[in-house]
Amino acid sequence: MRNPDIIYGPVITEKSINVQQNKSVYTFKVDKKATKAQIKSEIERQFGVKVLNVNTLNTKPKRRRMGRYAGKAKTYKKAMVTLAQGSSIEM
Repeated sequence: MRNPDIIYGPVITEKSINVQQNKSVYTFKVDKKATKAQIKSEIERQFGVKVLNVNTLNTKPKRRRMGRYAGKAKTYKKAMVTLAQGSSIEM
């Protein structure tokens, strides 16, 4: 599955930005079928950086309401990528 569609985009939240600035850990939304090795090679290829570690998790659906209608938010796979010291990604 060598495919540029593995990485969908960055996760931009307060927590992810704080971790990014302090520990150089970047968070991305990725394909649910992607493995850690595939994510690592794709990040290194796309951004030209050295990846030390990849942690992944599947988010759980959260209940959302819009007026009287209720539903669930979509789930996705999140990858936290730790870069080598001195490496960075411009967002």
